[in-house]
Amino acid sequence: MTTESPHWFKSSYSNNGGNCVEIAANLVVTSGIVPVRDSKAPNGPLLNFPADAFSSFVASLKTGEFGSV
Repeated sequence: MTTESPHWFKSSYSNNGGNCVEIAANLVVTSGIVPVRDSKAPNGPLLNFPADAFSSFVASLKTGEFGSV
């Protein structure tokens, strides 16, 4: 694991409606993970996803594999 701090990022597609997640993509290179957290609870729990799994998830969202909202 790394001692590097996550640099949290919220998508520019977020309209500040309160249903947002943030990711810390800066940890991909040093630790191979993408931490994800609820933007409304920055001190709450977070999930760490393997970078390749997160990348596959995002690609599936872009192709509409999970439907549309």
